[in-house]
Amino acid sequence: MFQPLSLFVGLRYVRSRTRKFFVSFITWVSLAGVAVGVAALIVVLSVMNGFEGELRDRLLALSSHARVVATVAEGASAEAGDYGWSQALAVLRADSRVQGVAPYVEIQSLVLRTPEMLPVQLRGIDPALEPSVSAAAAAMVEGRLEDLLSGEDRVILGSVVARLLGVVSGDRVTLLVPGVEQSGAPSPRLREFTVSGIFEVGLHDHDGTLALAHIDDVRALTLDDARVFGLHVKLTDPLAAPAVNRELGARLDRGLGLRDWTQDHANYFRAIRIEKAMMTIILMLIVGVAAFNIVAMLVMVVADKRTDIAILRTFGATPRSVLEIFLTQGLVIGWAGVVLGVLLGVLVATNVGSIVPVLEGTFSFRIMDPSVYYVTQIPAEVRLENVLLIAALALIITAAATVYPALRASRVAPAEALRYE
Repeated sequence: MFQPLSLFVGLRYVRSRTRKFFVSFITWVSLAGVAVGVAALIVVLSVMNGFEGELRDRLLALSSHARVVATVAEGASAEAGDYGWSQALAVLRADSRVQGVAPYVEIQSLVLRTPEMLPVQLRGIDPALEPSVSAAAAAMVEGRLEDLLSGEDRVILGSVVARLLGVVSGDRVTLLVPGVEQSGAPSPRLREFTVSGIFEVGLHDHDGTLALAHIDDVRALTLDDARVFGLHVKLTDPLAAPAVNRELGARLDRGLGLRDWTQDHANYFRAIRIEKAMMTIILMLIVGVAAFNIVAMLVMVVADKRTDIAILRTFGATPRSVLEIFLTQGLVIGWAGVVLGVLLGVLVATNVGSIVPVLEGTFSFRIMDPSVYYVTQIPAEVRLENVLLIAALALIITAAATVYPALRASRVAPAEALRYE
């Protein structure tokens, strides 16, 4: 791109020790500013990626990657075969991307334990098949998933629900399921359940709102309404859920639909994407400020090198050659800062788990207090596409910062610059 003379002189200007201390200081500040901005952006986005992954894992601990639901009228029966449940099972189990399938029934209910009353999602599961689609068995802190037996009216509560109700394993609670008769009159159904266990996954959406019971016991409270019946599906790759959803959904019978976890929890991840975009813009301003420093430094260098530029012009250097000299100087400083920032950012992001405890021990504080947060360690996930995007944006900004001073240098008139020399 550059002629050898332009490259040689530009690199020499970078290496030379200027007599102007302030110009040299601004040069190092510009390089450090670009490096800090790039490193900070990589670290912050990596930590946000880590929290996004942690949130996804906790959401999917008791939620499925996809679920088959009935898109039928109110009051329709959910008996197997009525709306293609057998065909759906066959389609799902025949696909190599499907790791497990399990039926479920889920209804809204109130759990009562005098004097407390809490709204919960009562989910009926098959204890034998549930481990193939969720981490419910691993999340148990009291009791076992196998304790849910058909006809025994046993329930497993989330840790937050159990704490608010003040119950432990062996206590009895009353579940109230709202209902409406065909005439339109309200017809709530009450049944006593025995608490047989408590689970905890570290997310309020599950621990504070969910209760598990045997699918037969819950189904008895629903009058076989097809809208509350479905199939939970676990995929080998949860990130491929949207693509698998579209393909498998087209194979299901009419009256059945397939929803994946990105649709069920869209608000969470949309909020994270917005936060990441805004954080990128804010932190990229640090690189912008450093780029302004590069502009100021090059303008002062051009003013200091007017005589040198004029001499080069009298020896036959073209304005383009002078332009390329100062473009080289600015690009080397800016891009050196970008490379240094990428290396520093990746180093810190990949070792954030070791760095945070050292900082907490040195300054005697906890960043993630266990009494407040479920997540007590700061996770980080370095993604190559994020690093490349940050580096490319920083390179473009620093390259743009060199254009104006280089143009000024190329327009220096030799006669005017040498008039008083």
